[in-house]
Amino acid sequence: MGKKGFVLCVCQGTCPSFTKMDIFGMLSDIRREKLFDYVCLHPQLCVGDGDEFIKALLSGGETDKLYVAGCDPRMQSKMFRDAFEAAGFDKEKHVALDIRNKTTEEAVEAVKEMAANSP
Repeated sequence: MGKKGFVLCVCQGTCPSFTKMDIFGMLSDIRREKLFDYVCLHPQLCVGDGDEFIKALLSGGETDKLYVAGCDPRMQSKMFRDAFEAAGFDKEKHVALDIRNKTTEEAVEAVKEMAANSP
Protein backbone atom coordinates (compact mmCIF):
# COMPACT_ATOMS: atom_id res chain seq x y z
CA MET A 1 0.00 0.00 0.00
CA GLY A 2 1.22 3.48 -0.86
CA LYS A 3 2.04 6.24 1.54
CA LYS A 4 -0.13 9.11 2.67
CA GLY A 5 1.69 12.42 2.49
CA PHE A 6 0.87 15.82 3.92
CA VAL A 7 2.15 19.15 2.64
CA LEU A 8 1.57 22.43 4.43
CA CYS A 9 1.76 25.39 2.03
CA VAL A 10 1.87 28.78 3.74
CA CYS A 11 1.95 31.50 1.07
CA GLN A 12 5.52 32.40 2.05
CA GLY A 13 4.45 32.67 5.68
CA THR A 14 3.88 36.39 5.11
CA CYS A 15 0.28 36.33 3.89
CA PRO A 16 -2.06 37.99 6.41
CA SER A 17 -4.28 34.90 6.30
CA PHE A 18 -1.60 32.94 8.21
CA THR A 19 -0.90 35.44 11.01
CA LYS A 20 -3.05 33.61 13.60
CA MET A 21 -1.22 30.33 13.03
CA ASP A 22 2.08 29.06 14.42
CA ILE A 23 3.12 27.31 11.22
CA PHE A 24 5.82 25.12 12.75
CA GLY A 25 3.68 24.34 15.78
CA MET A 26 0.84 23.27 13.52
CA LEU A 27 3.12 21.05 11.44
CA SER A 28 4.63 19.48 14.56
CA ASP A 29 1.17 18.80 16.00
CA ILE A 30 0.13 17.09 12.75
CA ARG A 31 3.31 15.02 12.70
CA ARG A 32 2.72 13.84 16.26
CA GLU A 33 -0.83 12.76 15.38
CA LYS A 34 0.68 10.14 12.99
CA LEU A 35 -2.14 10.63 10.47
CA PHE A 36 0.30 10.60 7.56
CA ASP A 37 3.42 8.71 6.59
CA TYR A 38 5.26 11.97 6.08
CA VAL A 39 4.66 15.68 6.58
CA CYS A 40 6.47 18.58 4.96
CA LEU A 41 6.35 22.32 4.50
CA HIS A 42 6.61 24.35 1.33
CA PRO A 43 6.58 28.14 1.33
CA GLN A 44 4.69 28.62 -1.94
CA LEU A 45 3.59 25.65 -4.07
CA CYS A 46 1.89 27.87 -6.65
CA VAL A 47 5.18 29.10 -8.13
CA GLY A 48 7.53 27.28 -10.53
CA ASP A 49 9.64 25.56 -7.91
CA GLY A 50 6.41 24.37 -6.32
CA ASP A 51 5.69 22.33 -9.44
CA GLU A 52 9.22 20.94 -9.29
CA PHE A 53 8.77 20.06 -5.63
CA ILE A 54 5.50 18.22 -6.33
CA LYS A 55 7.02 16.34 -9.27
CA ALA A 56 10.05 15.30 -7.21
CA LEU A 57 7.90 14.34 -4.23
CA LEU A 58 5.53 12.18 -6.27
CA SER A 59 7.72 10.82 -9.06
CA GLY A 60 8.78 7.71 -7.15
CA GLY A 61 5.22 6.43 -7.13
CA GLU A 62 5.28 5.67 -3.41
CA THR A 63 2.68 8.26 -2.43
CA ASP A 64 -0.83 6.93 -2.85
CA LYS A 65 -2.63 9.98 -1.48
CA LEU A 66 -1.44 13.57 -1.08
CA TYR A 67 -3.11 15.94 1.37
CA VAL A 68 -2.32 19.63 0.92
CA ALA A 69 -3.37 22.27 3.45
CA GLY A 70 -3.08 25.81 2.17
CA CYS A 71 -5.34 27.87 -0.04
CA ASP A 72 -8.67 27.24 -1.75
CA PRO A 73 -9.11 23.60 -2.88
CA ARG A 74 -10.31 24.64 -6.36
CA MET A 75 -7.19 26.73 -6.83
CA GLN A 76 -5.01 23.86 -5.66
CA SER A 77 -6.47 21.45 -8.20
CA LYS A 78 -5.89 23.96 -11.01
CA MET A 79 -2.38 24.92 -9.88
CA PHE A 80 -1.08 21.39 -9.32
CA ARG A 81 -2.72 19.70 -12.33
CA ASP A 82 0.35 19.85 -14.60
CA ALA A 83 2.74 18.73 -11.86
CA PHE A 84 0.51 15.78 -11.00
CA GLU A 85 0.33 14.79 -14.66
CA ALA A 86 4.11 15.08 -15.09
CA ALA A 87 4.64 12.87 -12.03
CA GLY A 88 2.07 10.31 -13.18
CA PHE A 89 -0.01 11.00 -10.07
CA ASP A 90 -3.79 10.60 -10.27
CA LYS A 91 -5.26 14.02 -9.44
CA GLU A 92 -8.18 12.27 -7.74
CA LYS A 93 -5.74 11.19 -5.02
CA HIS A 94 -5.11 14.83 -4.07
CA VAL A 95 -7.07 16.02 -1.04
CA ALA A 96 -7.09 19.79 -0.57
CA LEU A 97 -7.94 21.83 2.49
CA ASP A 98 -8.22 25.60 2.93
CA ILE A 99 -6.66 26.58 6.26
CA ARG A 100 -6.38 30.33 5.74
CA ASN A 101 -7.44 32.58 8.61
CA LYS A 102 -7.34 29.75 11.15
CA THR A 103 -5.55 29.58 14.47
CA THR A 104 -3.04 26.80 15.04
CA GLU A 105 -5.62 24.75 16.93
CA GLU A 106 -8.33 25.31 14.30
CA ALA A 107 -5.95 24.28 11.51
CA VAL A 108 -4.88 21.11 13.34
CA GLU A 109 -8.52 20.15 13.95
CA ALA A 110 -9.40 20.82 10.29
CA VAL A 111 -6.53 18.59 9.11
CA LYS A 112 -7.55 15.83 11.53
CA GLU A 113 -11.11 16.01 10.25
CA MET A 114 -9.91 15.97 6.62
CA ALA A 115 -7.78 12.87 7.28
CA ALA A 116 -10.64 11.09 9.05
CA ASN A 117 -13.10 11.83 6.24
CA SER A 118 -10.75 10.92 3.40
CA PRO A 119 -8.62 7.95 4.51
